[in-house]
Amino acid sequence: MPQKIEISSKTIIFTVGFILMLGVIWLIKDLIFSLFIAFIIAGALRRPVDFLEKKKIPRSIGSFTVYFIFVSIIFYLFALIIPPLASEIIILFKNLPHIVIKVFPTLSSNFNLSFLSNNIPSLANETIRLIKTAFSNVIFVTTILFFGFYFLLEKNLVQRLLGNFFDDKELNKINLISERAQKRTSGWFWGETILMIVVGLLTYVGLSLMGIKYALALAVLSGLLEVVPSLGPITATIPAFFIGLSQSYVSGLLMIALYFTVQQLENNLIVPFVMKKAVGIHPITTLIALIIGGKLAGIMGVILAIPTTIFLETILIEVNKFDKR
Repeated sequence: MPQKIEISSKTIIFTVGFILMLGVIWLIKDLIFSLFIAFIIAGALRRPVDFLEKKKIPRSIGSFTVYFIFVSIIFYLFALIIPPLASEIIILFKNLPHIVIKVFPTLSSNFNLSFLSNNIPSLANETIRLIKTAFSNVIFVTTILFFGFYFLLEKNLVQRLLGNFFDDKELNKINLISERAQKRTSGWFWGETILMIVVGLLTYVGLSLMGIKYALALAVLSGLLEVVPSLGPITATIPAFFIGLSQSYVSGLLMIALYFTVQQLENNLIVPFVMKKAVGIHPITTLIALIIGGKLAGIMGVILAIPTTIFLETILIEVNKFDKR
């Protein structure tokens, strides 16, 4: 006799509720992104605030001072880098058709590349406009800044938010898991920041010594793409190779040698020294996380894929530890 499958009303209600919850999460994903970024920033700045508090400086004053210095440095760096970077990107985009023709002269006879000359300048302007729009998303940036400062200011945030829903034992467990997750994500944040700066500087020095055009734009691109493990450095090598090749075949080969050397220095010296055990994620897990993040939330999903994986992995490990006790 065929077995009869019965589905209880509880299962139906749970399934519908779970689907609705996923829909709500998707609708407020920008808020979740801002909360998570704020959580990482607060964790990264917590240590100096705690240090100031031990020196008898009120937490409110210490939090404001540390946060103000951090935000000022970030905005100053963007104001310093973006104007020359934007001009270099525009020049690079305008000269891209000539670079393509120089590297692949046969293309000019087989294909009509005039559309590149006509459309690339407007594409450059659109790229710059897109960058400005991304950084001028006032609501998103303000939300991150507000929540980041609030998370930093509140020492016992878990107790304040969840104190009415859980008993002391459960609260202590949640607080411990939250602190360990925040510690690992903040380790990723500072490690990634140092990596981006070091790789960007090494690339800029190498490109400048070789006399390669658009050194600043390529170096910034190389530094920024460090946030995407494995795939980022390979992606950053491609435009540098073509630009070097447009100057000479030797320059093209030197670009590969330079980026390979920087990558080897990063993998064998910088990453082990800087990251230590902050990340510790298997390469396959990293790749899966990047693909899922990109599919679900585009560029923001790719950027936050690794810290999200670290966060979830820490929660699972800590919960499993508590279950075994």
